[in-house]
Amino acid sequence: MGRKVTLATCSLNQWSLDFEGNLDRILKSVEIAKTQGAKYRLGPELEICGYGCADHFYESDTLLHSFQVLRMLLESPITQDIICDVGMPVMHHNVRYNCRVLFLNRKILLIRPKMLMANHGNYRELRWFSPWNQLRKVEEYFLPRMIQEVTGQETVPFGDCVLSTKDTCIGTEMCAELWNPRSPHIQLGLDGVEIFTNSSASHHELRKADQRVNLVKSATTKSGGIYLYANQRGCDGDRVYYDGCAMVAINGDIVAQGAQFSLNDVEVITATVDLEDVRSYRGELCHEPKPCHRVKVDFSLSTDDDIYLPAHQPITWLFHTAHFGDCDGCHFVFQAGFLLPLSGGVDSSSTACIVNSMCVLLCQAIEDNNSQVLEDVRRVVGEQSYYPQSPRDLCGHIFTTCYMASENSSSDTCNRAKDLSNQIGSTHININIDIAVKGILGIFSAVTGRWPQFQANGGSQRENLALQNIQARVRMLLAYLFAQLSLWARGKPGGLLVLGSANVDESLTGYFTKYDCSSADINPIGGISKTDLKSFLLYCVEHFQLTALRGILAAPPTAELEPLTDGQVSQTDEADMGMTYSELSVIGRLRKISKCGPFSMFCKLIHMWKDALSPTEVAQKVKHFFRMYSINRHKMTTVTPSYHAESYSPDDNRFDLRPFLYNTRWTWQFRCIDNQVTIKT
Repeated sequence: MGRKVTLATCSLNQWSLDFEGNLDRILKSVEIAKTQGAKYRLGPELEICGYGCADHFYESDTLLHSFQVLRMLLESPITQDIICDVGMPVMHHNVRYNCRVLFLNRKILLIRPKMLMANHGNYRELRWFSPWNQLRKVEEYFLPRMIQEVTGQETVPFGDCVLSTKDTCIGTEMCAELWNPRSPHIQLGLDGVEIFTNSSASHHELRKADQRVNLVKSATTKSGGIYLYANQRGCDGDRVYYDGCAMVAINGDIVAQGAQFSLNDVEVITATVDLEDVRSYRGELCHEPKPCHRVKVDFSLSTDDDIYLPAHQPITWLFHTAHFGDCDGCHFVFQAGFLLPLSGGVDSSSTACIVNSMCVLLCQAIEDNNSQVLEDVRRVVGEQSYYPQSPRDLCGHIFTTCYMASENSSSDTCNRAKDLSNQIGSTHININIDIAVKGILGIFSAVTGRWPQFQANGGSQRENLALQNIQARVRMLLAYLFAQLSLWARGKPGGLLVLGSANVDESLTGYFTKYDCSSADINPIGGISKTDLKSFLLYCVEHFQLTALRGILAAPPTAELEPLTDGQVSQTDEADMGMTYSELSVIGRLRKISKCGPFSMFCKLIHMWKDALSPTEVAQKVKHFFRMYSINRHKMTTVTPSYHAESYSPDDNRFDLRPFLYNTRWTWQFRCIDNQVTIKT
């Protein structure tokens, strides 16, 4: 009797409603798995239709097309002689479920619905699916006629069941079930299930990958077993990025690891593991089984002559640092390239460096003979014979940067922007916006007879703010104009996507002008803190030799919207916001992750900041933040879509569901804080 089994799991770049492309990628993964000797193939969650279909899950078309793809999978010769585990929505008794469908040789073995749903943060599964909450219960599912014609089956098992082959037993988990305190693998392991599979659609956040790895290792440390983890890769049509990390573990050790970030649409990870290692590991454990419903299949994952087949050995997982994740995690769908207003500060420079690092990845993929990447690059560049000579060469073809100067701009920021552009190779433009600003103010003056002044010149605060905002909004208009026509002016086809550069900390307080150059087609850094952006730029200095970034990192952040003093910048971001970026990061995490209102935040910060601030000063910081937050919350309703990378993002489009109309005085909450300050003093 055989003891070693070869199993395959994968990361796929599936797209919502791209049924044809999704089918091709599934078939390719099965083909690779078979080539590598696997007898079982696991794919990502809802891989047939794509995980991010959102309200398209309500449409009968989505269910219909999923079954049409399933039929083609069943009929394909590629899927023969291997157990295929695919994900799709299924409606049972008029209830919609998120399911795994396991099939072998044109027969569906079982359908396993998800039992514990992801319904927080970016996830809304309970909006579209119901959980299967009938533990250990299995019902008959009547197959659609199109499937019956292929399988010859009228019904198949549907529910909380496992697959029993001749040599082992396989049980299913789905994504969030691994993270839940009632994870199915616990009872499955106690009942003798030896192989656990997890089909996931887990998005990337900075510092999140180690949580997944630890959960998978823990799942098999407690009760032994083999764990296969599959994940989605890419964007799937939404603002989150699914980062792969397919893996195989046995008895607490990772034995096979997939890439966290990759340009490959299909990545298959296989591992050969010894079932006897699981049985020996479990020999000393106490079991109290709650029997699972077993679906028997006349099939073996092992062979009788596998004694000389080498088993995979434990490996050490290689984690990316947070700043490396920044540069790898953002791949975009674009027209003929990008345009970025490059100010010479940390934020816009980070966006520029992300594009540069993307060019590095693209060139590396082309050197590795990735024909799909080369085809995509040629399509974007518009030259069918183009072959990038270097990342800098590619950057020059797809990336345009522009410095938009005004009378309030310094030569230092202009030079920093130019130096960075020269080093990464972007096409750089210098634009002076003073004529446009004065023209708009001239229209206002002609109508009202008044000409507003900066505070430095005797104007009011309202005038000062309006004059800053008009500069910022003119930059947005010019950015879109040049994005649409700059290639045309150079005799080239196509347009450019406008990139934004407002970080997550600025979004917390609304420290940006609504509809200014933070309004873009996509904002790569909108979910990343200033602290992580600085770490990323340091990484780029070291690994890409972008020495121009040293001056950018050393300069104080500034919007440069107020008059210069003796030719020098007098306005700084942190002075304008009334707090430092590091303080904002702490406040942001308390607000979102720790779910603190004003009073709870004050109670925590008086201890966290006791060495630097008095209770009265902490109270002032907290109240100032919540005033700014609530006054500017409306800006989050129009914020540019950004790559979700930080768990305290204030983006209310999907992630941060809070009001945008507030009583900005917070009278009750602030009174509670003041009472505590009075008691303390």
